[in-house]
Amino acid sequence: MKGNITRRGKNSWRLKFDAGRDEKGERKTQFVTFRGTKREAQVKMAEMIASVAQSTFVEPSKVTVAEWVRGRVDHWETSGEISARTAQRYRQLTEHQIAPHIGDKLLQRLKPADIETWHDTLRTGGRVRGKGDLSARTIGHAHRVLGKALGEAVKHGHVVKNVVALESAPKVPDEEMEIVQDVPAFVEKMRGHRLFAMGMVGLFTGMRLGEVLALRWGRVDLDRKVIQVREALEETKAHGIRFKAPKSKAGRRDLSLPDLLVDALRDFRREQLELRLKLGSGKLPDDGLLFGNLEGEPRSPSSASRAWGDATGVGYHNLRHTHASQLIDGDVDIVTISKRLGHAKPDITLRIYAHMFKKTDAKAAAAINAALR
Repeated sequence: MKGNITRRGKNSWRLKFDAGRDEKGERKTQFVTFRGTKREAQVKMAEMIASVAQSTFVEPSKVTVAEWVRGRVDHWETSGEISARTAQRYRQLTEHQIAPHIGDKLLQRLKPADIETWHDTLRTGGRVRGKGDLSARTIGHAHRVLGKALGEAVKHGHVVKNVVALESAPKVPDEEMEIVQDVPAFVEKMRGHRLFAMGMVGLFTGMRLGEVLALRWGRVDLDRKVIQVREALEETKAHGIRFKAPKSKAGRRDLSLPDLLVDALRDFRREQLELRLKLGSGKLPDDGLLFGNLEGEPRSPSSASRAWGDATGVGYHNLRHTHASQLIDGDVDIVTISKRLGHAKPDITLRIYAHMFKKTDAKAAAAINAALR
């Protein structure tokens, strides 16, 4: 395999070499500009010729890290690989944590040392507004988005290796999740509040807020004590509020209800019927939302989350964690817990709630065995 070096200026060289054959079988000649000494240019030429021989050569590109990641997020959303809400979160991570720090670097020149420096920068001053450290969890999210995009760059032949995969994301501290410690007291405290029924559904089914807000009366069978989860609400800047299928196939599930929740929903339904009669609106339609706004339209998940937090001081998602904790404390097997929470696999449940299984070695071992089966 041949190649030659031509001086273009002081410490600037043009490398010309045979880069194999194209799809038509015709030979390709590759030109690369290199800056350095002649000896360094010769070493670079030898490396490139060797990479062609080993089928690891990639054509030089001016694509930056930010350009590549933005393009991949767009593709993932368009192809349906990720939801609009996940795409929105990925774009936030791209614009706030990736682009400002390493976004201008050429994709092909990104090195493991750059990833290490990037992590350090985010740790000490990665917040969007003002100075301050960024949580290890957020850094990890950004690390995974960049790693996923770089993995596809390797697959498509734009880079030789995924340098993000060579560096570990910061370890997230093994911290306890915030849960409701005294459930009976919490229930009594909330009783009579306008958000009581919405809170009880989250607390005693583990449903996500988007699933709760998309719940229709036709999916609630109080006689059989079952709720059918078939859709969820999603709120994004690009599309506003809209219904979507559950987060995964496992998200489509039927949930049995404890008597306390059945009673709470019966009371809530009666209150809604009485209100509709006063307003002359007639009976509750099967497709009517349990927790819609005054016009019966879907309620904004973000506003519902804020209203709940302001009223209780507890995040709505913490009700889901509390429900999982109740099931774990009740020695419910990990597979059943996973199905109830709508997780795609039991190992996801185990990964999220591993610290709750650490109370006894026996419980942890049983959970791991069930997840592996």
